[in-house]
Amino acid sequence: MEEAAATQGTTAGEYINHHMVHFNSIGKAQTDIFDLSVINFDTVFFSLALGLLTIFLLARAARRATSGVPGRCQAAVEILVEMVADQAKSMIHSEQSRRFVAPLALTVFVWIFLMNAMDLLPVDLLPWLWAGAYKVAGADPSHAYMRVLPTADLNGAMGLSISVLLICIWYNIKIKGFGGWMHELFSAPFGAHWALAPFNFAMQIIEFVAKTFSHGMRLFGNMFAGELIFMLIALLGGMAALSAGGLLLVLGHIIAGTAWAIFHILIITLQAFVFMMLTLVYIGQAHESH
Repeated sequence: MEEAAATQGTTAGEYINHHMVHFNSIGKAQTDIFDLSVINFDTVFFSLALGLLTIFLLARAARRATSGVPGRCQAAVEILVEMVADQAKSMIHSEQSRRFVAPLALTVFVWIFLMNAMDLLPVDLLPWLWAGAYKVAGADPSHAYMRVLPTADLNGAMGLSISVLLICIWYNIKIKGFGGWMHELFSAPFGAHWALAPFNFAMQIIEFVAKTFSHGMRLFGNMFAGELIFMLIALLGGMAALSAGGLLLVLGHIIAGTAWAIFHILIITLQAFVFMMLTLVYIGQAHESH
């Protein structure tokens, strides 16, 4: 902690500001929280790595599944699969659609859970290793920016929600046909009258935009707040290391960190579940006609 603080600044503000900067394509803090012109390489890397891990874990569980007495891992996966399948069945009545949507929802849940779980790693662990790599390369470690929580990046969270939007549009066209969907856009919710068509279209677009933004912002807001609390708890430990009589601060750091980590397990699971459920709800709505 002391070495990280020395690398990243001596004040609490400098420490947190350093941790808020992504390893990105411009090499410094971006001015806009949602900027499509800047690539956050850390978000892309951890998202892809954990996505591949999700595929590996689910494929491994499927390959090792047996018809006999299941082991603990298989039993846990079966419970999760049945839960997702039941939720998909209650919201999407097309059996053909569920063959794709149910595995998609399961993948979304596990993937987002693993991305959220990155918040349980010690705040300075991976950034400290990244700063060490900068030193080995002869670069300035004060510029070794890294954020390891993809879902605390609004670009990452909105990327997930926009992907769900595209899937919903695809199912709207698949189920209703392009002409049928266009007719719905201009005839619902106020009625199929030419004078109401602009208002219907405006309301439909507002609905799509609102659902997409709320879907991503909910995940981002909760995970960003959790990440910030872990940083504040880490600062408490840093204050203890720098103070002469910091025993109480050390105890406070340990107690607060442990309590928040235990509570945060519930948060990361709940946020993954909520995102998955909303994905099922929105895809289910794409199957329905107004």
